[in-house]
Order: sequence, then C-alpha cells, then structure tokens
Amino acid sequence: MPNVVQTAVSAGSFKTLVAAVQAAGLLEALSGPGPFTVFAPTDEAFAKLPAGAVEGLLEDIPKLQAVLKHHVVSGKMMASDVAAKDSVQTLEGDDITIDTTDGVKVDEAHVVKADIATDNGVIHVIDTVMMPH
Repeated sequence: MPNVVQTAVSAGSFKTLVAAVQAAGLLEALSGPGPFTVFAPTDEAFAKLPAGAVEGLLEDIPKLQAVLKHHVVSGKMMASDVAAKDSVQTLEGDDITIDTTDGVKVDEAHVVKADIATDNGVIHVIDTVMMPH
C-alpha cells in the first residue's frame, strides 16, 4: 500500500500540495512511518487563495512549513474518530476545530472525501486551505 505522499501524488488532484510539501522539505517526514492523519487540500482549494498567496508561501519556507503542518495530525484518525472530537492538535501546534453540524468541517474546510487509507496513515480531502491561527 502506498504512503501518504505516494497516495497524494497518484491521485492527481493534489499537485500544488505535493509541490509545497517538496518545497518545504517535508517529503521525507511524511513518507516516514507515521502514522499521520492528513487533511489534504485539493488543487482547487489552493486556487481559492488570494492571487500570489501560493507563490508567497513557496518563498517563505518557515511559513510554508507551518501551513502544511497545520494540515497534519499525529496518529491515524479515521472519519469516525475525527467526528467524535471537538478539536485536534496539529503537528504545527495549533488546534483545528471540528464541526459535524453539516457534514464534517475542520476549521473552515469541508471534508469532501474521507478515509483514504495509506500504509502510514489516512488522508481526508478538504476543499479549503487552513491557515494556522
């Protein structure tokens, strides 16, 4: 079974995320044993950011690393585990709020596909890039 990074690459809808992970030097870490829970923004989610935002992040590696780590939680949390919590702490250190009122939202992002299993964790696809608080 492929790992989190390999799964994102093969999906084809996470080109911006994969490029950002590579630029931030996090490829090896996220390919490690984990387990990780990744809330993965699609290319469309990155496209919703203001003009120049992605380029700005690619030029500010510490900020890029913080944004990316804000999408990763230590441990393997399936959708049922996520939905049972009010918040979870990210690798970046901030908490993301979980709201199950209308589907599942993490901060302001909707989970559009959940429980994509990998050999070192799980991916939940989200429609918005989450920024650290």
